[in-house]
Amino acid sequence: MDLYVYFLLFLAGFAGGFIDAVAGGGGLITVPALLATGMSPQVALGTNKLQSSFGTGMAVWRYARAGLMDTPGLRLAVILAFVASMGGAYAVSVLNKDLLKQLIPWLLAAVAVYTALNRKFGIQAGPRKMSPVGFAVLFGIALGFYDGFFGPGTGSFWTLGIVALLGLDLKGATGYTKAANLASNLGSLCIFLTNGSVHFAAAGAMIGGQLIGARLGSGMVIRKGAGFIRPVFLTVVFAMTVKLLWDAWT
Repeated sequence: MDLYVYFLLFLAGFAGGFIDAVAGGGGLITVPALLATGMSPQVALGTNKLQSSFGTGMAVWRYARAGLMDTPGLRLAVILAFVASMGGAYAVSVLNKDLLKQLIPWLLAAVAVYTALNRKFGIQAGPRKMSPVGFAVLFGIALGFYDGFFGPGTGSFWTLGIVALLGLDLKGATGYTKAANLASNLGSLCIFLTNGSVHFAAAGAMIGGQLIGARLGSGMVIRKGAGFIRPVFLTVVFAMTVKLLWDAWT
């Protein structure tokens, strides 16, 4: 690839890292950028997992320092998401994704509509409706596997579940979500690396942008809180819904 392509990948990594740190969905930018270079979908996905893990790791480190990683059950969710994502990445080779491609956009649309209509969603902490351990087991296994197998919207589903069932505000939910996302990214990345489905030069160009973008995005979350996260979250979920519907039905 030419030098200017690596520079464009750096910019894509920066934009993806910023958005991912705030509301998830950075893959809306980074995966198409990787595919545009001409690499195969498998290599693009593996490369995306590698570069996004660095940005997510930066966000997790920042959120941990800000005290957003003290939620009960988080460590269990991280462990289960890591293991389950490896199973999901392995299952890619033996299971059909067609049903998910058509179902997930509608689930994301429901998340977006629910969030838009519920103006108090995640603005303040609410009552806990599920035990932290039960939540960690259910969501860690289910969303960990899903992230390794298919992936789009994983962060949105985590955020919705955390706010609705654990009663955290959006700021706290973002910290929890990023830790779980990092675990499932690393788990599935192990499988992609084993299969040789990673373009290290492209990943290296994007990692620099990811680290800068994730640092800026996580800083905005820490300073501005739920009021800043909510509109970004809604925008990302709506954009992801439209893109996935277009991909599924065209």
